[in-house]
Amino acid sequence: MIFRCYALLTLISSATAGCIPFDQAAKKIGENVCVTGKVLKVSSSQRSGTQFLNFCEDYKTCSFTVVVFARDLKDVGDVRPLEGQTIEIHGKVKDYKGQAEIVLSDSRQLRGSTAKLPSLPKNFDVENQGKYSAGQFKTPTAPKPSHKKTPKDKIDTTTAEKPDPDPPPPQ
Repeated sequence: MIFRCYALLTLISSATAGCIPFDQAAKKIGENVCVTGKVLKVSSSQRSGTQFLNFCEDYKTCSFTVVVFARDLKDVGDVRPLEGQTIEIHGKVKDYKGQAEIVLSDSRQLRGSTAKLPSLPKNFDVENQGKYSAGQFKTPTAPKPSHKKTPKDKIDTTTAEKPDPDPPPPQ
């Protein structure tokens, strides 16, 4: 039993020890690694709904970021609670405009205490840049009259006006 506990602790510490600090991720472009760091801010793109986990006060000068595309949020979950948390993310480090990044497309890429993310709220509207939306109310309109011609075999002749059987004589 003691051996199992020791083996488990060794495995956990080696997994954490295998993570590199976020400021060293730029040296690992093209490699699958574990990156760790404290998420200072979770922000989103107004245009696309893409979420960004920022590890620096100024994301423009930061050497690393984590990107969650709007289409992947259903598989990842709600990343907003990660703000202020130290995370471990596993994935391939990519270069995007001189900045190292890992694309978070599945919640299994996260390890440690932050690995279990809550799912997105049911009324979370990804296409509305993460704002909640209950939809739009539209007042119902009256149905428009149909301008279709009724086929001759469907005309009701029982109520139709009948022609006068004795037309007046021509003068």
